[in-house]
Amino acid sequence: MLRGIHVPLVTPFAPSGEVAVDALEKLAYQVLDQGAAGLVALGTTGEVAALDADERAQVIELCARVCAERGVLLTVGVTGNDTRSTAAALRALPEGVGAALVTVPYFLRPGERGTIAHCEALAEASPVPLVIYHIPYRTGQAVGAATLRHLGAHPNIAGVKYAGGGIDQETVDLMADLPDGFEVLAGDDVFVSPLLALGAAGGILASAHLATDQFVELVDAWHAGDVPRARALGHRLARLSKSLFTEPNPTVTKGVLHARGLIPTPDVRLPLLPAGAESVSRAVSEADLVAVHPGQ
Repeated sequence: MLRGIHVPLVTPFAPSGEVAVDALEKLAYQVLDQGAAGLVALGTTGEVAALDADERAQVIELCARVCAERGVLLTVGVTGNDTRSTAAALRALPEGVGAALVTVPYFLRPGERGTIAHCEALAEASPVPLVIYHIPYRTGQAVGAATLRHLGAHPNIAGVKYAGGGIDQETVDLMADLPDGFEVLAGDDVFVSPLLALGAAGGILASAHLATDQFVELVDAWHAGDVPRARALGHRLARLSKSLFTEPNPTVTKGVLHARGLIPTPDVRLPLLPAGAESVSRAVSEADLVAVHPGQ
């Protein structure tokens, strides 16, 4: 279900400040045409916190239509650290959504016992399988390998977007003993290649707006055991990812997409500010290198 590259779409904005629906649709088709296995709507990369309810519904409706047409998975981010309201949001998901990406409770730091209770309650309430978003440098709540394995045993928890900030002992322990049917998706773009080498199913990667086909090839190379090809691709794509995260996500990615004429503006909504020209230029150069010399 989760194998491959899933692209957490940016939300393009028109010069008027409204969601640029046509540009969003073109982006969705473009990444799927290049081999992405699915789309993620209303993630951090999509600036979900800055969208109102009508805009969120608009994004979901568009992405659901595109994914249904292409027969691929649509995952929707459902953010919240209050169990009751998050469960209500899950129950309200519309038709066409195939999975929900839910964060580990943030700011409150409920501990691992509280995190288990929260996620299991959401899994019981959700009409679609859950992907747990583990990102402790944003949430403030660390979750160990044992906790993730415990959650992975629940029949309605399909996997984890793993963004632990690197590859450490907890990462190795988790990958060495995954529950049946529980998949790990890389969430730290720079570390996607080593996580795939350890057995990850794929990734949810903002960087895959660019060089989507190369990220897809990276997954395929590791899964096929083509280590030389995978290593070469991984090094090149890690440099691209690093350049795209020199300023807060998704500002540099939006700058590059705008420079390439794929979205009408590089605009983001406060408290984010557009990326600087130097950051965008550096990322454009890295993206061009990947396109011209893939894997070298």
